[in-house]
Amino acid sequence: MQVSKHMTRWSLAMIIGIAGIVPVQAAIWASDEGQLPTPTALSTQLELGDLAQAKAWLAAGLPPDFMGSRIGSGLMIGAWEGHVALMELFLASGADINRVNANGESALALAAWRGQTAAVDWLLAHGAQLNTAGRRWSALHYAVFAGHEALANDLLARGADINAQSPNGSSVLMMAVYEGRETLARQLIEKGADRRLKNDWGEGALDWAMRGNRLNIARLVSDPQEFNTAVSQPRDSWGAAPRSVFMSKALEDLLTMRQALAERKMSTEVIDRRIAAERMRIVRAEFDRPATPQKAVTLEVSASRSKADQQSIRIVPTGKAAPPVYQVPPATYFGKPRMPVPTRNY
Repeated sequence: MQVSKHMTRWSLAMIIGIAGIVPVQAAIWASDEGQLPTPTALSTQLELGDLAQAKAWLAAGLPPDFMGSRIGSGLMIGAWEGHVALMELFLASGADINRVNANGESALALAAWRGQTAAVDWLLAHGAQLNTAGRRWSALHYAVFAGHEALANDLLARGADINAQSPNGSSVLMMAVYEGRETLARQLIEKGADRRLKNDWGEGALDWAMRGNRLNIARLVSDPQEFNTAVSQPRDSWGAAPRSVFMSKALEDLLTMRQALAERKMSTEVIDRRIAAERMRIVRAEFDRPATPQKAVTLEVSASRSKADQQSIRIVPTGKAAPPVYQVPPATYFGKPRMPVPTRNY
């Protein structure tokens, strides 16, 4: 199979650097093994598993916790890739096993996201903290989000905090709900997960289940009365359904490049790593964004001292027409109250 030099250079630039970020020869690779890398060069070479280059850089004075341009330090990249020898090298050189990257993620959390069981075992055996003080993305958050059921259960058996909260307060259970992982959600609840935790937007597991129209999960994370109240609301009042795979220009370029490589029967191993890293960045940005709540409501109550038996209550979503008013029975009423008719759009 013949591949033009132009195609080869373009493929390399797309796979390694996303077209035009830096000149390929000058900034991506350090041709002299004794030359210290740029953050991009570190990420590129270590994601490829270049152990010899890592040793040369460390021997030349590379700080063991030097951060790359994507995943993080050499030890973090080793965890993400499941490269135990790379982790061993950086730990032996003085790397901090519990250091976090710019997004507050430890090597253990990154290994859990990718389902790198051997890397998780190695990190825990060498002092990685399973639980940390404060709100931070935990290994359990990421194992549940990615659907690594066996790994999630193993982390719980080792003592992972089932109610750990992310920087914006999202719980582990909310990660299962967000991705529609009903089995994991059930297991977490059976093991004591708090169904009522809310994030900084005032949203919890029930909100996310209703937004995604996941009624089986909504039943799991609520009591019967809460569920009946939830399904009586118009479906669009919960906001748009969540998506775990958002798109970016960089991801579009990577997916286009992958398709081109696959059509030419060329290896996609390298670009698949880049795609995974870019998807991680996009999802993380979605969860960490300083967003306003997706829905806002006003509770209106009308009452009169002279007509205590004629009270009404209604919920008015912001920017929408007010729903019908339902009469609230007086305190002395013993009959069966008339309940709102559930919205028929679920």
